[in-house]
Amino acid sequence: IYGGASAPGVAEGPARLIFSEEQFAEVQPGDILVTVVTNPAWTPLFGIVSGVVTNFGGSLSHAVIVGREYGLPVVAGTMEATQKIKTGDRVRVDGDMGAVYILS
Repeated sequence: IYGGASAPGVAEGPARLIFSEEQFAEVQPGDILVTVVTNPAWTPLFGIVSGVVTNFGGSLSHAVIVGREYGLPVVAGTMEATQKIKTGDRVRVDGDMGAVYILS
């Protein structure tokens, strides 16, 4: 899965699909956050997860900017991550290449 914007770095972990603030309690340390888009209310999750993948967003999107601040790999603008990745899938987020790999 390829994105249009990213923050550098590589991380692997279990995917966690989150679609609303009501699901924040489901996020576990080391998860890869997979969502449609993030906004400032989602910033606390960046201190817990090891990477972020979004369907929408560009180089100035919240996910990419905050990911850089936290030193997390981010791949944004994939258009289809939430359709192709399921919670529990092991994924690799490669912010250097702007790619997300489903490992299992």
